[in-house]
Amino acid sequence: MDIRTLQYFVTVAEELNITRAAEKLHISQPPLSAQIKNLELELDTVLFIRGKRRLTLTESGQLLYRRAKSILHLEEKTRSEILSMGDGMRGTIAMGLVEGMAPDIAADWFAEFLKQYPHVRFRILDGNSDDLLEKLRSGIISLAVITPPCDNSLLNSFYVGEEKMTALMSQYHPLAAAESRQIRVADLIGESLIVPSRKAVIETIYKWFRAENAEPKIVCEMDSYLDAAALAGRRAGVSIYPRTAYIPNDFLVCKEIAGEDKKMEYFFVWLKGHPLPAIEEKFIDFVKDKVNRGEE
Repeated sequence: MDIRTLQYFVTVAEELNITRAAEKLHISQPPLSAQIKNLELELDTVLFIRGKRRLTLTESGQLLYRRAKSILHLEEKTRSEILSMGDGMRGTIAMGLVEGMAPDIAADWFAEFLKQYPHVRFRILDGNSDDLLEKLRSGIISLAVITPPCDNSLLNSFYVGEEKMTALMSQYHPLAAAESRQIRVADLIGESLIVPSRKAVIETIYKWFRAENAEPKIVCEMDSYLDAAALAGRRAGVSIYPRTAYIPNDFLVCKEIAGEDKKMEYFFVWLKGHPLPAIEEKFIDFVKDKVNRGEE
């Protein structure tokens, strides 16, 4: 089990497809399959259940994946710390960004950090907050920007921004004709609603409506903000999403939902008790400082 073999295994475990993993590793499929088979023979265990379309990690495979990620993290941290003693910080920062305002918030961080550390690279994954938390727990990413709630007993976190929740609707919807840029929850009673698929967000929307002695009429739950906006523009319903879900066009109207609590907050998070490569620790300190300076 050398470092290269572990890197191959981790890539296959993350892609769960030999062809995609081989493309990602820039090698051909037969040698990669042979490496995984030799690893199984060496460990005298089955690491993957081979299906027709995808692989599935066995219990042994899951254990090796967790251990391999820890070993590779340590190897990367050691490498970056040694290199940093020479000609500056190096390494790859694996980070997740939730849809919405998170990419806009993080863009400034990346640009400024890369000016200071030009040898650094970022590997960015997207998804909803629950997806990113699972990727944090499994070691696929080390850092993330997510929306609450999150378990503060397991995560380090700090606030990095917020935006208003909005109602997106077709320009032909009756509610779009009102001159006000805001809309009340009461105005949405009885409307077919398209909402984010995250359970915590849905529960929050239910609380808004119950405060009006009503229940929301949710007809669709979606992960993709862009798809939700497209459905609203096509008159499939009213989409309740953060403001960044709105891309100005002739078919869609965006109205803020009235109320100080009708907002989406964003937090920078990473796991407690898990050592990070030096470059990721440096990036956390950099972002904290930037956020604190922004609040002054």
